[in-house]
Amino acid sequence: MNIKNLADFIIEKMKRELPSTIVYHNVIHTLDVHDAVIRLGALEGLSEEEIYLLRAAALLHDSGVTVSFENHEEHSAKIAEELLPSYGFNPGEIEIIKSLIMATKIPQHTETLMEKVIVDADLDYLGRADFFVTSHKLRLEWEYAGNKVKLSDWYVIQMNFLRNHQYQTQTAMRLRNSRKLENLREIEELCTKGCDHKNH
Repeated sequence: MNIKNLADFIIEKMKRELPSTIVYHNVIHTLDVHDAVIRLGALEGLSEEEIYLLRAAALLHDSGVTVSFENHEEHSAKIAEELLPSYGFNPGEIEIIKSLIMATKIPQHTETLMEKVIVDADLDYLGRADFFVTSHKLRLEWEYAGNKVKLSDWYVIQMNFLRNHQYQTQTAMRLRNSRKLENLREIEELCTKGCDHKNH
């Protein structure tokens, strides 16, 4: 299993094939999730081999955006299936990686601890200081795709998403929950101000 060469290949592929309108599901996000699965996986006590599979899944989880934004997880899983044998992954490992990729599809469904780790890594930013910056990148990406959302409406969407979201690993809860609640309080305040403003 050659993760270094896989990482180099995927990063180059995304840089080359992603349109400039993809400002969220890009190399920066991919590497962010890759780093987060290493950290969360280790703190959750996963084996070196499990973390290796998680790293491969993190690198590939949004690669399908190079094919289509719609159902990109399915495209990512297909890319994984085609690509991974040449990087030394066996059929059993590839099946696990595909299930990890599919677990990141919203709404997320997880069964194994590895799946819980990757979905928490994918939404790690919800409980970080860069939440608002990252969230606006996603809004801009929607806008480029023809799905224009007013800022006040976007805050409502984000507020509801934060309210309904739950981290699934003990580590993410411990590391990210308090900041996530802060971000939620901030966004609730913005929504209230937005509503007040509309009423006057």
